[in-house]
Amino acid sequence: MAAEARLFGTDGVRGVYGEDLTDELAYALGRAAASILTASERRIVIGRDTRASGPALERALAAGITAAGAIPVSAGVIPTAAVAFLVRDAGAAAGAVISASHNPARDNGIKFFGPDGVKLSDEVEAAIEEAMTGAPEAAGDDGVEDMATLEDADDRYLRFLLRGQPSLEGLRIVVDCANGAASMIAPEVYRAAGADVTVLFADPDGTNINDGCGSTHMEVLRRAVATSGAHAGIAHDGDADRVLAVDSKGAIVDGDQILGICALDAKMLGELRGDAIATTVMANLGFRHAMADAGIGIVETAVGDRNVLEAMRKNGLILGGEQSGHVVFLDMHTTGDGILTALRLLAAVVVSGRSLGELAADVPRFPQVLRNVAVADRGALDGAERVWDVVREVEDELGADGRVLVRASGTEPVVRVMVEAATDERAATAADRISEAVSVVLGE
Repeated sequence: MAAEARLFGTDGVRGVYGEDLTDELAYALGRAAASILTASERRIVIGRDTRASGPALERALAAGITAAGAIPVSAGVIPTAAVAFLVRDAGAAAGAVISASHNPARDNGIKFFGPDGVKLSDEVEAAIEEAMTGAPEAAGDDGVEDMATLEDADDRYLRFLLRGQPSLEGLRIVVDCANGAASMIAPEVYRAAGADVTVLFADPDGTNINDGCGSTHMEVLRRAVATSGAHAGIAHDGDADRVLAVDSKGAIVDGDQILGICALDAKMLGELRGDAIATTVMANLGFRHAMADAGIGIVETAVGDRNVLEAMRKNGLILGGEQSGHVVFLDMHTTGDGILTALRLLAAVVVSGRSLGELAADVPRFPQVLRNVAVADRGALDGAERVWDVVREVEDELGADGRVLVRASGTEPVVRVMVEAATDERAATAADRISEAVSVVLGE
């Protein structure tokens, strides 16, 4: 089977099951990945979320791994970050996760971790794609009827998460599990940490993952927290590698604020290595001001948790994340982990003796306006001087109380315009002005 150019996207292979992502493709991926990732150690740990297509893709992936002479080991339904941990904990050659994260149930995906629990580099992914060239069609699930299972996977992951965790006794929280991979383990972890837990959307049926729930649909969680007297709400996505939160009044605490709260807490405890963190170009201006006021430096990266992790490792940092709720604690883990992040956030509430709303107020959000402008050639943006003239004019007018980011999409024929300002009106007016210039100069 000939692999298409750049089969791997920013977070593995992803698409509509049965169309873009088939059992045949999963087989070929498993066979190729095993040939690249295994040597003397042959075990590959497989985890998945709750999508109906997960079991079939797991069988096909495992069959491909087996065909390459490697050994698939199933961890069952479990968060993405748990697979990254289990690979290291079990001394396996690699890990594979079958999930499409926050996407709807019709989608699915496959991503891999190396033996160090880190997502694969572009170079290794390219090698896997190359190894897929000429691979045979899937041979069903022959040879995987008795696939080994990691029976104690949940317990090992739970003990890992609670290592050094302060007690959350006295905290009442509401947890939205997105009918996804967090459904079984997240409530158990928070209860084991001492919290009083009310659970929402933890009844997966294969089709309801992320459906009106989770970190992309927080309306029900916000109402539940505000009306129940809970101290906080926690919202996971389908594979639980990210988290957003809700304060006691139902206000959303986004990824920037979660990262900022954790950074301020770590600095107060003297645990913030280098007094700096890594985050992306999308980080809110209010967050940036809060970090600067606290003497915390920022290493800026392109969008994507892999870019954040690379910057952290390069600069010796232990904390980084992005607005979507991916946060990495390199002192404990190798990838974004929504449950670990929630534990750290709730610990900051307990240790500080302040409410989540009060902590979030220390990391204010400037109004942010986003516009997607259709263009004929997104590659022409760099040389569009008339656009950049308008951008510079807007930046001068906003001064220190505003920020502009204009960039071409990496996947669509659009230019993305982001403006932050002290008020919604100023941000919207500035964004509209730049968008009009983009449309006139580069429009279809």
